[in-house]
Amino acid sequence: MSRTPVIITSLQLTNAARVRAPSRPPPPGLTIARAHAPELNHLLYTTIGQDFNWTDRLPWTTEQWTTYAGSVETQVATLGDKTAGYYELRERDGAVEVAIFGLLEHARGLGVGGHLLAHALRRGLQIAPRVWLHTCTDDAPHALANYRARGLQIFDVRPV
Repeated sequence: MSRTPVIITSLQLTNAARVRAPSRPPPPGLTIARAHAPELNHLLYTTIGQDFNWTDRLPWTTEQWTTYAGSVETQVATLGDKTAGYYELRERDGAVEVAIFGLLEHARGLGVGGHLLAHALRRGLQIAPRVWLHTCTDDAPHALANYRARGLQIFDVRPV
């Protein structure tokens, strides 16, 4: 039995004026704040990732998580007192990669994703003149549409 091939789509943004905020207001109580806690990166990666086949980091040790968390900027979204999602920014080669972007199940479909992504793009463009990310067909069904709606443009599409 053959499996449908996974397609990776890479997108980028090079102009802060092109970041488009969502048309609907943020959900009540949404806050986004920087965090530095390797155990939080690990917990969110494994919890969100189980829904989308994120497996690359599953075998990492505590030391690897600590080293990695020190090399990225992590921003966490909360709704009231509940964690809603997060993103990680990684600077390299004169650009910023949105290395991880994800929402916990209870926050999906509430408008959190658009506001969190706009925040990630604006923050990334404060660091470097180009922000990029990739998504794949295993990710959330609305991920690609959200990325394009926020102003990101596709620069590569390829099967895995």
